[in-house]
Amino acid sequence: MMQKYIGRFAPSPTGPLHMGSLVAAMASYLDAKAHDGLWLLRMEDLDFDRNVKGAGQHIIHSLQRCGMHWDGDITWQSQRQHLYEAALKKLGGNLYPCACSRKEIADSRLRLGEAASQIYPGTCRYGLAHGKIARAWRLRVPDCTYEFHDRLVGRQTQNVAREVGDFVLKRADGFWAYQLAVVVDDAGQGISHVVRGADLIDSTARQICLQTLLGLPTPAYLHVPVVTNADGEKLSKQTGALAFDRGDNDVLHEALIPAAQFLALYPPASFSNIEEFWQWATLAWKNKLDNTTILRESANA
Repeated sequence: MMQKYIGRFAPSPTGPLHMGSLVAAMASYLDAKAHDGLWLLRMEDLDFDRNVKGAGQHIIHSLQRCGMHWDGDITWQSQRQHLYEAALKKLGGNLYPCACSRKEIADSRLRLGEAASQIYPGTCRYGLAHGKIARAWRLRVPDCTYEFHDRLVGRQTQNVAREVGDFVLKRADGFWAYQLAVVVDDAGQGISHVVRGADLIDSTARQICLQTLLGLPTPAYLHVPVVTNADGEKLSKQTGALAFDRGDNDVLHEALIPAAQFLALYPPASFSNIEEFWQWATLAWKNKLDNTTILRESANA
């Protein structure tokens, strides 16, 4: 029996929905619809310092205006912190306390040279230095290579221990790290397929590492290109991305059709209504998936 398709869109309420996040939402929504599956909405609101009051409701309203309807209730990560605590306890000996500040880590990386500039140097891996106080909890990453098949770009591999190092699961400010929360929630919600921006593809091996250690299933992954600004930077709140939905604009022509064009779906110039757009876009996505699979299989033959 084939597993039921369950996908999700998981924005952070740090600002309104902009074109970059709409593209990710559209891709995940279309993939779920093309597979006759469920599409869930999850608010990743764990970074309390960056959350913007009212942003979550603005995102919900924007999705509704775009004709995107989720299945079931909206999940808020801030209401699931007890589950992250339980997962942390389950990891047990795979964890260790870390006393390093960001400056100390940066200084250690400089001493190790450019090749290690993005890797945690393991300063606290074998115990805290005398007089140091634990600030965060890190995962003791096994020295092995994790492999996954991205449905768009194909086979991906990463040795997390050598390319990332031991990563944080609970931050010094007491907040839960994204990597742990997303793994716990994807498993808890039965997510079978993850469709998200390509900026998160580097996180996937870390998540598979956690899934393996926690005995959780690994979903299928598809990472779509991210929208960039004129300077080539990822479109985000940090780079000044503006909300596409400002209350008085035509979301079909000013947002949905451009987002579909970015995903190379090549929509016609006009639609009678949003429902007609989604019918067209779902069929176009199915054809795109079929053609991508055929091309990839031909290249590997």
